[in-house]
Amino acid sequence: MGRHGIQDGHRARKRFGQNFLIDQGVINHILGTIPSVGEIVEIGPGLGALTIPMAARGNRVVAIELDRDVIDRLRVKLDAEGVGRYVDIISQDALQLDLTTLADSAGLTPPLTIVGNLPYNIATALITRLLAQADQGARIGEMLFMVQKEVAERLAAEPGDSAYSRLSVLVTAQAEVEHLFDVLPAAFNPPPKIDSSMIQLAPRDQPLVPPADWPRFEQLVTAAFAQRRKTLRNNLKPFMSASTIEAAGVDSSLRAQALDIPAFLALARRLDQPD
Repeated sequence: MGRHGIQDGHRARKRFGQNFLIDQGVINHILGTIPSVGEIVEIGPGLGALTIPMAARGNRVVAIELDRDVIDRLRVKLDAEGVGRYVDIISQDALQLDLTTLADSAGLTPPLTIVGNLPYNIATALITRLLAQADQGARIGEMLFMVQKEVAERLAAEPGDSAYSRLSVLVTAQAEVEHLFDVLPAAFNPPPKIDSSMIQLAPRDQPLVPPADWPRFEQLVTAAFAQRRKTLRNNLKPFMSASTIEAAGVDSSLRAQALDIPAFLALARRLDQPD
């Protein structure tokens, strides 16, 4: 493992949110969730903990990495393992990734399988961005990501759960989410200060919110969760009266945490309607 925060001669960089997977048991567990044949888009390959065994078993991997120093070290490792020809490395910020363009330029055949040990500071923004692209026609089969455990709990939460939030609603409206398993800090170098989790997201063939309703739906959900302890009557006061909430079939004395997606959609469709 080397010194704390140093892996294969590379010092982990905080600005890139680098925590390298080093626990072989965890690596094998993750590999077991990833299709063993076909093409994989890997976000943040780091020093190849997943990249090398995926390529060695026959996956073709297109890896998206921002840190040029890591890229140089990864290329050396891939060649040393004899799997360099199975891996294409693209130097790019994952938050700027356009999946349709990537599939065309790299000759990938959708639906895409996307995997990654995501930097915690970009995980939510990246997942939201990828789901938006899926909604706009990018064909994603599944996404398998390592994220902060708290984020995984929010993503997979259901109405009434303490972790149920704006993020839960907006993501589950677009994808089926499964919290697969948790990973302790000791599995990484350097060890993060929090636990991590593997999650699986599969974009829905038919989103639970029609595209035409999405802007109002997102606005409504954001307002409803603005202050979690307040009731819908209070949080939605700038947008609709309590009687309008009731007319949508929703109890205005509830908090947003109690509502499912159909209830939020019913309220969203009341936006901009005169009371």
